[in-house]
Amino acid sequence: MKVLAVVLGVAVAATLALAEQPQASVLEEVKSSKTLRIGYREDAPPFSFKNDIGEAAGYSVELCRQVAAGIGQLHQIEGLVIDYVPVTAADRFDAVTGGKIHLLCGATTQTLARREMVSFSLPTFIDGASVLFRADGPKSFPEMAGQTIGVLGNTTTEKGLLNTLEREGMQADVVAVNSHEEGFERLVAGEISAYFADRAILAYMLQHSDQAANLHLSNRFFSHEPFGLALPRGDEDFRLAVDRVLSYLYKSGRVGDVFKATFPNAQPTDILKALYLINGLPN
Repeated sequence: MKVLAVVLGVAVAATLALAEQPQASVLEEVKSSKTLRIGYREDAPPFSFKNDIGEAAGYSVELCRQVAAGIGQLHQIEGLVIDYVPVTAADRFDAVTGGKIHLLCGATTQTLARREMVSFSLPTFIDGASVLFRADGPKSFPEMAGQTIGVLGNTTTEKGLLNTLEREGMQADVVAVNSHEEGFERLVAGEISAYFADRAILAYMLQHSDQAANLHLSNRFFSHEPFGLALPRGDEDFRLAVDRVLSYLYKSGRVGDVFKATFPNAQPTDILKALYLINGLPN
């Protein structure tokens, strides 16, 4: 019986190990098809969105374009093309684990829980949750007690908001929305008193809105959000290829061009500069 238990234990462990491995190497698939499938959010500017002419755009999307070009050069894949696949906050990780996409290029926070499902590249950005108020509404987070607060559903930001309310001992009506655009529109319409999201996203929406005079963006950060590019768990060769390109972009300073294209009137924060410095790994 002890021998049988050992055999069964080995068999189960082997099965679990195989289950964690991707069915096929992404690099092999990309070399064969000459296509890299990237998933992008249509509603998460300035990191990932559909622009006015219907094309994928944003900081994370441009990083993925650079990654694709770098992988094509490193692995001598001539004529490599990108297939842009729209995903949502709800199905983005399923798209990675199910093989629908090779790389998730959005406003994606790395967490230990998510790393049970997918792997992540080197960090790509540091942000944090903040709140956008109506000018005629609450002026600070404590004043939101009893108010209606919007937040994108199925995100770390939603969990962070609920945790912050609990920590502060506050009661508020939390409304989950399907997109940042919906949350912004409901705030402008007065259907909610505040909207909770990553501060860079809130700042971008505010900058590109004709309602900026009627809104106020808090300077407070309620969370620490380290972004990364999600990819299939267990495919270390593909992860290394992605990280090689990102590391080169950081070391060479070329990531500055991506930043300027996305944030033309801003400079990288000290913490973002530190991220680039730390992750510009030596060969």
